[in-house]
Amino acid sequence: MPETHNLDQNGLAALAAEWRRRALRGDHTARGIAHALEVEVRRLTGSRAAPAHDLDTRHLELRQARGPWWKRW
Repeated sequence: MPETHNLDQNGLAALAAEWRRRALRGDHTARGIAHALEVEVRRLTGSRAAPAHDLDTRHLELRQARGPWWKRW
């Protein structure tokens, strides 16, 4: 787990977002670290903080661009 003692609330939220990005890219160990950092952010703020990132957490099929409904032949 990364060092978090010297980080303020915004720095901690940014670090949590970075680990969440790693988890979304497929890093299996990053999910637990991201969760722990997000829990710490919630503990410090007393509620869920506004996201410090612009992650698209939708399912992969929903994030991919769809082709036309018709097929060219």
